[in-house]
Amino acid sequence: MGRESYWTTDPDDLLRVGDGFRLSERDTGAKPGFDGDKHDGEKALAEGAGILADLQERLYAAGTQGDQRRVLLVLQAMDTAGKGGIVSHVVGAMNPGGVRYTGFKKPTPEELAHDFLWRIEKAAPAAGQVGVFDRSHYEDVLIGRVRQLAPPEEIERRYRAINDFERELAETGTTIVKVMLHLGKDEQKKRLEDRLDREDKRWKFTTNDVDERMLWDDYQEAFQLVFERTSTDVAPWFVVPADRKWYARIAVQHLLIDALERMELGWPVPSYDVEEQRNRLAAT
Repeated sequence: MGRESYWTTDPDDLLRVGDGFRLSERDTGAKPGFDGDKHDGEKALAEGAGILADLQERLYAAGTQGDQRRVLLVLQAMDTAGKGGIVSHVVGAMNPGGVRYTGFKKPTPEELAHDFLWRIEKAAPAAGQVGVFDRSHYEDVLIGRVRQLAPPEEIERRYRAINDFERELAETGTTIVKVMLHLGKDEQKKRLEDRLDREDKRWKFTTNDVDERMLWDDYQEAFQLVFERTSTDVAPWFVVPADRKWYARIAVQHLLIDALERMELGWPVPSYDVEEQRNRLAAT
């Protein structure tokens, strides 16, 4: 069976945030559109890796010839949801030369001296690149809201600023794929316990993980508001169930492949005469 044989329905529509969306009603252990098990998912991921790599190379090649199009993958989630696994197993299949990865941490003093989008704008992908934001400008309306790091009116301003920023990106050739990896609270607890139990994973654990977990309901509400305020036609949100790591990976891979396929990327036509250069080469 090929990669597409396992998909009974295109997951893009099933995962897209639309009118009336409620995060609390989404099953974190589901596998929308996929009619296989973990073994099938791993096979689909392996087959999709070659497709994704080919499409990315076409995008990169087009960028060298003046094509201004690019892709931006935004990853947001609660701790342990699997962002790192997406970067390793999905993004890692692409040529790193055409990928611009940015993992956003706590803002530095210099970054705090500017508007919250200042550091984000600097990290946007160039023509022909696939950009990856591991966390993003959405931290400023998630943590910012939950931890009350900014007043309510500033948070509202940021929603509008984000929409304007993403609209500008889209108008200048960026296809934006925004993904929230939706992890269940019980599953997160298991993953945090696993980090404490395993010597090789303890380095990933921080005491802040428990602090943030204690605010779980507040974060779920903050994500809901993010979807309501910032899921737009040019930059829709996709909520991917993340209790099954293997499903989350193939779902995000599918979203990226779909975004690149919609570009109808061909190989650039050379500016030189192929036969002439072939003859010159033969004479050497």
